[in-house]
Amino acid sequence: MEFRIERSALTEAVAWAARVLPVRSPVPVLGGLLLDTEGGRLRVSGLDYEASARIDVEAAEILRPGKVLVMGRRLLDICKVLPDGPVECAVEGSRFTVSGDGARFGLSVLPLADYPALPSLPQVRGAVDAAEFAAAVADVAVAAGRDDTLPALTGIRLGLDGETGTMTLAATDRYRFAVRTLPWKAPAGDPGPEGSADVSADVIVSARRLTEIARSLGRSGLVSVALDAGSAGFEHAGMRTTVRLLEGRLPRHDKLFALESPAVAVVDRARLVEAVKRVSVVADGDSPVQMSFSAADNSVLLQAGYEDDVASQRLPATLEGAREMTVAFNPGYLADALASFDEPALRLLLMGAGQRAMITGEAEPDTHRHLLMSVKPPLV
Repeated sequence: MEFRIERSALTEAVAWAARVLPVRSPVPVLGGLLLDTEGGRLRVSGLDYEASARIDVEAAEILRPGKVLVMGRRLLDICKVLPDGPVECAVEGSRFTVSGDGARFGLSVLPLADYPALPSLPQVRGAVDAAEFAAAVADVAVAAGRDDTLPALTGIRLGLDGETGTMTLAATDRYRFAVRTLPWKAPAGDPGPEGSADVSADVIVSARRLTEIARSLGRSGLVSVALDAGSAGFEHAGMRTTVRLLEGRLPRHDKLFALESPAVAVVDRARLVEAVKRVSVVADGDSPVQMSFSAADNSVLLQAGYEDDVASQRLPATLEGAREMTVAFNPGYLADALASFDEPALRLLLMGAGQRAMITGEAEPDTHRHLLMSVKPPLV
């Protein structure tokens, strides 16, 4: 094997494939990246027991086709310190060499025969806009659990509805629940959502893995979404990755999100984000941020802290459905929820202290919803 390529292109490809490599593995070859030039282009692949990644690079000049398996993280470290410009890579006996602008590195070669075959891409169920998908995953991932003893709650529900042509992403850690919906397109050759009514899915993907995937696939064009009984796959612009599904199911959000006759407050998002950040400085531990809405003077008063260590700020806000409403939230959960929106104004659907509260955008309230449990206010 021998090929030439720009250092930046090689570094990007190696870094993208190396995302899935295990930090530690009892199987040494799983720490390797497979470089394959037999198809007239450079293909870099990596896998562990949960995920796989493969990227094709067309910028390489193939001088001698072949395959080689080398330690992936070591190769990435080398790529990062190589001089800018063209790089020449070759297999010389039992060594893989990387050289450019006078710098030269050698890596030992791992046994190809011991390397497992990469899993194939599951059946393609449709495609979504890359930018919308990345934004939607980021919006709901903040509500995913961190406790590995409850694996399903560390995931994001990915649901496909062929009748409506809608993808639903949802996550919850039992204290908050985020849901985003976005349109998806039927597979090529399908007449559209009407012709894909039998295409449906309801699976759970690791929130950490899905966040990495969505960030790495680029922000333009369409991402193909592939699913089967055990894995999910995503493909975009020469990049292909698979991830094993999590077992179990998330609770359905339909009934939880059905709030009867809530009071509705509307407030400027940017000003509310800054106010929560400001008063939370005195909110020790999990002490809450209290929000007191008043229809009489069209304002909300934010307060936090105890005794002499307190903070407050008043903001303009409208309130309908009640003359006054006081609620309080965990400051971290509230900040995460508010930061996941980008609309200028937010709607807060409020049931009262210690009850459910819903945050949505004012312009598109049905596409992004974040449910929080209000706690009893510490201040009167």
